[in-house]
Amino acid sequence: MAPSSSLAISPRKLRLDLYSYSYRDGSNTPLVISVLSSVIERTVARNERISPSYGGFGKTCVFDCMEVPDMTIQSYLERIFRYTKAGPSVYVVAYVYIDRFCQNNQGFRISLTNVHRLLITTIMIASKYVEDMNYRNSYFAKVGGLETEDLNNMELEFLFLMGFKLHVNVSVFESYCCHLEREVSIGGGYQIEKALRCAEEIKSKQIVQDPKHHHHHQFSRVLL
Repeated sequence: MAPSSSLAISPRKLRLDLYSYSYRDGSNTPLVISVLSSVIERTVARNERISPSYGGFGKTCVFDCMEVPDMTIQSYLERIFRYTKAGPSVYVVAYVYIDRFCQNNQGFRISLTNVHRLLITTIMIASKYVEDMNYRNSYFAKVGGLETEDLNNMELEFLFLMGFKLHVNVSVFESYCCHLEREVSIGGGYQIEKALRCAEEIKSKQIVQDPKHHHHHQFSRVLL
């Protein structure tokens, strides 16, 4: 089944969005979010088949939550974008960090119980690396449905487990952009369409509040 034309994402569209996207009020969600969520969803699904709900070990257990959050990866990434306005390059750099983290910690697997906490941590760190201006950790925590102390701890553990190797040069950034483009061109389109449809169905049933107003009460326990 081919994706409908309205939801089709081509490598060319993705590249154009990555390099020329500029946020304006009412802007569409960057295409990289749909592509990245599709890639990560497939990784989680594969890992869950191998070892259901197995995630971290040792210090990487800091990313595990007690219950699986009731929010899709697509919806979670869209929420982060909506309230932080992080540009497309931030998500690519976060993807680089996640890949490095998994390579540096061979026993770690991205799972349903750790993926959301890993995403908010890496996106916050990537935003600090890429963007000139950033929100405080406490704001990112509210957006992600976490206590500030928990996010601070995850950030610190992540940095140490990464050996503080956060630099992403142009060639590395470009190679990860190319990887995401290949994901689109070799059949990721249908997966992306499915993710979008799922997100739309969930959003139609949910009322997501602005984190500045009552957000903490609604989401503060979702990733604990």
